[in-house]
Amino acid sequence: MDDIVKQALAKWPNVPHCYGWLALDARGNWRMRDERAQTLQLPGDKLTHPALLGFINRNYEHDEHGRWFFQNGPQRVYVNLETTPHIARTDPRQSFVLHTGAAMPVIEAVWFADDGGLVLQSGHIVAQLDDRDLAQCLARLEMDGKPVSDADLLNWLAGGSNTALRWRHNDTVLSVGRIARTDMESRFGYVRQPLPLTPLTQ
Repeated sequence: MDDIVKQALAKWPNVPHCYGWLALDARGNWRMRDERAQTLQLPGDKLTHPALLGFINRNYEHDEHGRWFFQNGPQRVYVNLETTPHIARTDPRQSFVLHTGAAMPVIEAVWFADDGGLVLQSGHIVAQLDDRDLAQCLARLEMDGKPVSDADLLNWLAGGSNTALRWRHNDTVLSVGRIARTDMESRFGYVRQPLPLTPLTQ
């Protein structure tokens, strides 16, 4: 967290939180959602200013309830997540990087959501892969030590095959799990659409 943010928190500790105005889409873009976007359930305008993006990325955190937020000075701006709290992209030097620009730590688990999203896990970090990089990573999938055909993968995703699906990454081979999109928040402990807490849960 930036020092200027820490100083603002110390000076104004009780600024009301903000909900619904900032979103992270499935390709790792930050989006500002004004009242019209919120009312019409639109994704919002993509933020592009480099300094602003860097500020948001450096001050992106989560609370004890799994709600992710951007600490904007003394105010928490809670983030609506289209998919997962992080989005991963392939990188030729660092293997995978998160949407914040940080390198993805050692991948410990790989999941396929029932809608086809590939999800990487490293400890508490859960990151769906940017769909533009999906084809590149599908080439790492194996069944019985052989590359997986499109037909076999679709059959596996639909639950029609019990053959183990594995993903080869560098010198590591990981088993791939299936997960329903509706189960991801409870499985990984995050909240996609944060709301103010009731007095009983605070």
